[in-house]
Amino acid sequence: METYKITGGYIPLIQLLKALNWVEHGGEAQAVVVAGLVKHNGQVDYRKRLKVRPGDVVEFQGKSVTLTE
Repeated sequence: METYKITGGYIPLIQLLKALNWVEHGGEAQAVVVAGLVKHNGQVDYRKRLKVRPGDVVEFQGKSVTLTE
């Protein structure tokens, strides 16, 4: 599991997927979220604009990241 440091309190889920290079562009990030391929804190979450905060865990295609501040 890797960690990702954010500032400002949160990052939108689709921006996080792009920042981690888990997807190539925003359209792909939205598609994988809507398809239910991304987990937030162990649960599938379909919200593209989900605010991911420090302490949260995001999983996608066998990879996971914990957000830190």
